[in-house]
Amino acid sequence: MSQSLMQFPDPFEALSRLSALVVGSSSGVIVSPEGEVEELDHGTLRRRLRSRPYLICNRPVIARRLGMAGTRSLDVLELFAFVRPARFCLPLPRGLAEALGLDMPHHRPHHSPEDEALALMAATQTLLRELADPAYAFPEGVHATAHRMAEAGWSWGPLVLGALGSADTPRPWQVWDHLPEWEEDAPLPPAGSEPVSPAEAQARLAALLGPDAEQRTSQQDYAALAARSFAPPQHEQEPVLVLAEAGTGIGKTLGYIAPASLWAEKNDGAVWIATYTKNLQRQLDQELSRLYPDPAQKMRKAVIRKGRENYLCLLNLQELAGSAIHNDGRILLGLVERWARYSRDGDMIGGDFPSWLGEHFGQSRLSQLTDRRSECIYSACTHYKKCYIEKSKRRARKASLVIANHALVMIQAATRSEVVRDTSEQDKTSRDGRDAELPTRYIFDEGHHLFDAADSAFSAHLTGQEGLELRRWIRGAEKSSRRSRGLKGRLEELILEDEEAHGLLQEVIHQARILPAEGWHGRLIDGGPVGPAEAFLALVRAQVYARAGREEFHSLECAPHPTGDGLVEAADALAQALENLIRPMAALSRQLLKKLDTEADSLESGARNRLDSLSQSIARRREMLEHGWVPMLHDLMTPPSEETLQNFVDWFEVERLQGREVNVGMHRHWIDPSRPFAETVLKSAQGVLITSATLRDRLTEAHNPDIEWHTAEVRTGAAHILTPPIRQSLPSPFDYPAQSRIFIVNDMNRRSLDQLAAAYRELFLAAGGGALGLFTAISRLRGVYQRLAAPLEDAGLPLYAQHVDPINVATLIDIFREVEHSCLLGTDAVRDGVDVPGPALRLCVFDRVPWPRPTLLHKARREKFGRQAYDDLITRLRLKQAYGRLIRRQTDKGVFVMLDGATPSRLLSAFPEGVVVERLGLADAIRKTREFLAPE
Repeated sequence: MSQSLMQFPDPFEALSRLSALVVGSSSGVIVSPEGEVEELDHGTLRRRLRSRPYLICNRPVIARRLGMAGTRSLDVLELFAFVRPARFCLPLPRGLAEALGLDMPHHRPHHSPEDEALALMAATQTLLRELADPAYAFPEGVHATAHRMAEAGWSWGPLVLGALGSADTPRPWQVWDHLPEWEEDAPLPPAGSEPVSPAEAQARLAALLGPDAEQRTSQQDYAALAARSFAPPQHEQEPVLVLAEAGTGIGKTLGYIAPASLWAEKNDGAVWIATYTKNLQRQLDQELSRLYPDPAQKMRKAVIRKGRENYLCLLNLQELAGSAIHNDGRILLGLVERWARYSRDGDMIGGDFPSWLGEHFGQSRLSQLTDRRSECIYSACTHYKKCYIEKSKRRARKASLVIANHALVMIQAATRSEVVRDTSEQDKTSRDGRDAELPTRYIFDEGHHLFDAADSAFSAHLTGQEGLELRRWIRGAEKSSRRSRGLKGRLEELILEDEEAHGLLQEVIHQARILPAEGWHGRLIDGGPVGPAEAFLALVRAQVYARAGREEFHSLECAPHPTGDGLVEAADALAQALENLIRPMAALSRQLLKKLDTEADSLESGARNRLDSLSQSIARRREMLEHGWVPMLHDLMTPPSEETLQNFVDWFEVERLQGREVNVGMHRHWIDPSRPFAETVLKSAQGVLITSATLRDRLTEAHNPDIEWHTAEVRTGAAHILTPPIRQSLPSPFDYPAQSRIFIVNDMNRRSLDQLAAAYRELFLAAGGGALGLFTAISRLRGVYQRLAAPLEDAGLPLYAQHVDPINVATLIDIFREVEHSCLLGTDAVRDGVDVPGPALRLCVFDRVPWPRPTLLHKARREKFGRQAYDDLITRLRLKQAYGRLIRRQTDKGVFVMLDGATPSRLLSAFPEGVVVERLGLADAIRKTREFLAPE
């Protein structure tokens, strides 16, 4: 490819010979530079692509549609990522056009493939002209990076070098040499306790909205309610807790930002705002621009905090850049370096990183660039002063508002409570200023997800993959060509003269050999496990297959008791081996703390931080073994205690991903995970606001507020706090009976994929797009997609699908939001993540009632929380969430269709009062959908 283009020193001359290709679900269109249009079937397109290059958009999607492993063509998305690093672009031709300010024809209701092909040509011309402009806006490292990528065979290399006018090899340039450094600051004093009055909160809200904004009484009431969570507490471990159910359309985001920002200013403290979805984090980031219109001020005052596995690790980047990686990997690194220089915060998961690069070059390659294995060496790293993670942590200490997710907040609180068990009272408060203390003020938006988030955060998993990760953390990458960054590499230079610590380190490394090693899964399948951990897992796997069968798609599970032959002995051997590992880990952690205390004055700040972080990391992992894995094993050897049976549920599982076995192990979850959430998070806080549009479950058409609020308290942890919470529900301002319709189709064969696909097709066509199809099983989603894609494309309605399109969920939702007449198929991740105001979402179709999956965990919770009542609770909340996606503005209209005639009437209280639910045949549902959504 590069040889054929090198003959064109002028990139625009080269472009004059390149046609553009757009591929649909059954055919594609090629547009030549002269404007000639060819529409061809997939077979012809495959032959064309093998013989010559084209301008394309989104190589993985085209490869999937054509059934090809890859193409030699030039993906304009890659050129955009190079020329405009860290800038947003939907991975579509129209996305490129919008990002570049190009006009697409608007004389047709839908953009045609010809329009999109012309947009690709125009986008390429624009990007190359921008690159050739002497006033190019992103110049740092562009020549050197382009040369390295061209040498690796990047298709765009010759054209980019031609545009840059770069004939000679430039001087070496590495991004980590050109990033700004953070500076150490003195510890901050603790925050004050001045309250925020309702009137103050309402005044701040009015200022945020501006004088011309629509005045919503409900939003003013909500701001006053949220302000009450910032009152000072009266008793230890009894926070001021507010449960605020705010109907869709109230404007709760600005409603709680107003009092939160005021409290932070008054008390020189930070309020942590936790969300469940990345979509809401992004929405919050946008809303905060109202509060901090100056971008520099916003950078100081508002920080998005995520787990360290979300951020680019510069040391990983440097190591990979210096290793013998494949050419595709070198091209990816070039694009990552371009992004890293101009990124706002180095966030590769949900930040300004072009997320579609994972599908282009492989998610496994991207995962090597983040600290997923907790291998950080802190101040020993040459990039420590430029580290994105360290910058984020330091900015958060001084910020007024910190946006995080539920999981990070819970893990941070749990980690702190675990680590301080081995720490004196003085150590708890003197280590690292504000960072040593947990936040005192929280806002949990999307509070209906707290139960699920806590379920994940406070669970324990004794699995092969978890064991392998722990082994790697301790012993390093034993069979990898990469430099090992095990515990020895991170710690040894800090304890060179400490013989006791050095001996304990060697003992920890030696004892860790009992954990699963590289290739453990293959050895289990082949019947040759090595060591006590693998021997235990092999017997777990055998028991699961013996009692759960070999179902081809989903994960398999079984109860641990009665245990199979040899399992008790294997559990005993593994427990003893783990205890032999725990003892030196505990002693090493204490020895590091002792060194930190006795030598604090002689240690540099970087060394102090490393010792503190490593001692905490060791203590945290020791805690996982001592209070997680070992008790689980003991409960296999002897009957579990009554307390254990009341609090926990254990099971064995063979985990599968799209039908492929990926993990094996024993799992333990809290039956009621709101208990540890209350103990570790709520009781450590002074004030907490938990809010959502769906906190309560309306059991019947007749309200019973006490029962409904009790459900909310149980699922949010409020039931475990002695002081009763402040509870209030503010109804949505929308006229749901006038703005929406709900149909239950009662004449379909639910087991027929052909009937199901036909129903989706006709409903989507009746709505004219703007349709969301939700599924309770991936297999049905894929089957419907295969039958749906071509007829919708023929009607000019683009169709996208989770688990089908090689595009991540967040990007799929972005596409669905922007491509107004598109349709999207998805499962629960799409249901929870969609926020699409306006006509882009006007129809929601469910294939079946979304009952909870009947797992052993669900069985235990069902027994505790009321059997069928618990099933109904979960299902109603899911229906409520799905329906709530439809109406987001006063002008919205929407239709909700359930293709399951067996939907029980007791579930219909999930929907707003006054909305009539009609049970009817499919033909009537299609007709009424068309009539209701027809343009007025």
